Amino acid sequence: MENTRKVSLFYKLFSLLSVVRGYNILVLVLAQYLASIFIFSRQKSVKHVVLDLHLLFIVLATICVVAAGYIINNFYDKKADKINRPLKSNLDDYVRQQTKLSIYFVLNFLGVCIAFLVSWRAALFFAVYIFGIWFYSHKLKRYPLTGLISATVLTLLPFFAVFVYYKNFSKIIFVHAIFLFLVIMVRELIKDLENMRGAVVSNYKTFPIAYGEKTAKLTSVFLILLSLIPVVFLLDYPAITYMKYYFYVTMVSLIIVAVVLLQSNQKRHYTILHNTLKILLLLGVLSLVFIDTSLLIEKVIDKLN
Repeated sequence: MENTRKVSLFYKLFSLLSVVRGYNILVLVLAQYLASIFIFSRQKSVKHVVLDLHLLFIVLATICVVAAGYIINNFYDKKADKINRPLKSNLDDYVRQQTKLSIYFVLNFLGVCIAFLVSWRAALFFAVYIFGIWFYSHKLKRYPLTGLISATVLTLLPFFAVFVYYKNFSKIIFVHAIFLFLVIMVRELIKDLENMRGAVVSNYKTFPIAYGEKTAKLTSVFLILLSLIPVVFLLDYPAITYMKYYFYVTMVSLIIVAVVLLQSNQKRHYTILHNTLKILLLLGVLSLVFIDTSLLIEKVIDKLN
């Protein structure tokens, strides 16, 4: 009996991790800390950044509200996910909807409370972010342009919280943000192509459904070409040092994605392209440690001392 309860608890925890997309949140936390260390506060030591309580509170608040966002998105997308992701949907159903909604409210409450420990402005930011995620899940995602743009903006906003905290308004950060915005938008478009069947069932007028599959592909290719402009600018920036190799790989990969996308017409093709862009974004996060190798060495030595 006890073993059965343990197994049941394990499946529920695993199901909950699936609902809140624990992997995505882990990558987000890693990105926030690496960006804080190697971009936003390059003059500070690793120890100073890692032990910064206010940064920790921002990261914890982000974890809470983003996890809650995935829960509410899961709630509204239940019908579509049954078609688009049947295996994941079955796993997600291991936790009752009422339990998920209870956790959703608790996480949002905790997120705002933790943000208050930083400042009332931080709490207001996360409160607006919570509303934005709910409004996107409830309304905006049903429409082609608003759904596409809002999904991209909501993905980038957690980085904006750290950006504002450090008040680092350099040109290079804006250029990097433009690059991320364009790539994430392409990923969202390809995800919409991948999930067309579920969107039709749920009456979501996503971009491919509203304007056609061909238009969605051509728009994606256009955005990919636009994203190469900030990449060229970033490659001309001396401080990125070894991170330039990431951008070389990215340029080649994005061109390949564009070519393959134009020839794709099946869900599995779009899934591969979607995952390719996710891997590129993950590699971009990891490559932040190489944005300035001399800085990396100094920080490691400082940590050892």
